Amino acid sequence: QVQLVESGGGLVQAGGSLRLSCTASRRTISGYAMGWFRQAPGKEREFVVTISRSGISTYYADSVKGRFTISRDNAKNTVYLQMNSLKPEDTAVYYCAARPFSSGSNSPSEYGYWGQGTQVTVSS
Repeated sequence: QVQLVESGGGLVQAGGSLRLSCTASRRTISGYAMGWFRQAPGKEREFVVTISRSGISTYYADSVKGRFTISRDNAKNTVYLQMNSLKPEDTAVYYCAARPFSSGSNSPSEYGYWGQGTQVTVSS
């Protein structure tokens, strides 16, 4: 089964940028649609973006559309989340997830594999 490790989180001022990475081991991500979710303290896990297995199709939550960009490099077994124009409300633990289907999903229950998460904190 695929194992996922996120990195790239940190503290940034509002308006700044971060790039998160999700690197897979044990299995190649080429067989999986991938997604990013986030969870703020006291809130449920929230969908951010998903990318299809081919990388052709992406789907963003309205809250991040135009600011975040997902991409994948199957040769490096890595998925990226470029986050620009960050806002304090983007503060959360960000999780990478994988599902062994061609298309992604905005539902956390549709993903069987998760990373441990990386903290993103945006100060005002």
